[in-house]
Amino acid sequence: MKSNPIKAGVVRGDLQIGTWINMLRNPAMLTLLKQTGLDFVRIDMEHSSPSIETVADFAVMGRAIDLPVMVRPPEANREWITRLLDIGVYNIHCPQVDTVDHAAEIVAASRYTPRGSRGMASSTPGNDFDDQMPIMDRLKFINDQVFITVMFESAQAFDHIHEIAAMDGIDALTLGPQDLAQDLGVFGTADQNKVLDEKRMQVVEAANRFGKTCAMLVDSAEQARKWRDAGVLLLNYSSDASVLQAGYESAMSEIKS
Repeated sequence: MKSNPIKAGVVRGDLQIGTWINMLRNPAMLTLLKQTGLDFVRIDMEHSSPSIETVADFAVMGRAIDLPVMVRPPEANREWITRLLDIGVYNIHCPQVDTVDHAAEIVAASRYTPRGSRGMASSTPGNDFDDQMPIMDRLKFINDQVFITVMFESAQAFDHIHEIAAMDGIDALTLGPQDLAQDLGVFGTADQNKVLDEKRMQVVEAANRFGKTCAMLVDSAEQARKWRDAGVLLLNYSSDASVLQAGYESAMSEIKS
């Protein structure tokens, strides 16, 4: 069975840089993205339109070329977590985790016994169709590869940040800047960036305190360096749509000027 490069990189303390996939639908693009130097991709099913079949194709391709695929499902519930893990996605990026109970449900759904109650499946892309390993050894190996990131996107979530960060089976912490800014009442105000940076530091501090990984969304090299230097190991740089749009806009401006 394939191991999870993201988890191995975290253990080594390696900085890993990825990007959101919102628009791309051809899994062959993973070969191009790996060539650019990216360490992982994160498919957004919450705010874009890929089908589960498309995500499955990306997951298998990612495993084949050792470019990890992370997925944000529409909802972090048992149904979505089960399906994504079984199609070969080791890395689940869980939105709107506001309570300890929700975090515990995520852990239970994502790990087999004795660490959870993940639904049992036979040979699948999630175990590379490898059924030669003794069953309990196989379940432990798979449990050890799963990587769960929780997103704090509300004031309520920050009331429980330490309890969630301390939970076994929660591997990484991050925040959703726009939804959080909206919930805090600072979206579009002069204070938005200041307030969000304060919340980002709370996430970094909680991750450090409880030995968890910190992930952060960045839109520039300057932001990436700032949060790298703060100890963030997983940086998600922009998205396919934003990079394509900025690249074409810059080229058109130069050509037409």
